[in-house]
Amino acid sequence: MMKTLSDWLEFVITTLQTWPHCHSVRILETQQFSERQFALKVRATLTSGGTLQVRLYRNGMHTDYAYHVIDGEQSIRWDNKEHFPALRSHPHHFHAANGQVETSPLTGNPDHDLPLVLNDLQRLLVG
Repeated sequence: MMKTLSDWLEFVITTLQTWPHCHSVRILETQQFSERQFALKVRATLTSGGTLQVRLYRNGMHTDYAYHVIDGEQSIRWDNKEHFPALRSHPHHFHAANGQVETSPLTGNPDHDLPLVLNDLQRLLVG
């Protein structure tokens, strides 16, 4: 179970570095407010030329997240900002490239979420 900033950072970096569609990974930001409150931002350059930015903020047992992909003119994002209370998966949602906001299977647990994001991206990249 991931508990610390270093646990989370290691998981994100290792998962991205071992994903075949990732060209490179760099840490943009880490902040440690306390043992149970921290933030990280990591950016991966994709083999397609696009980028995937992972932003995680942990406060106790709550996690805010955003997985944001920019590839040319297209942008998609999974996040859990509480802007769409009518969605069945609230607060978790997905911003599609066409601008629609849809339900999301993400939960706020990076162990669960990052592999789902990468699987979706693989389907998009492979076609």
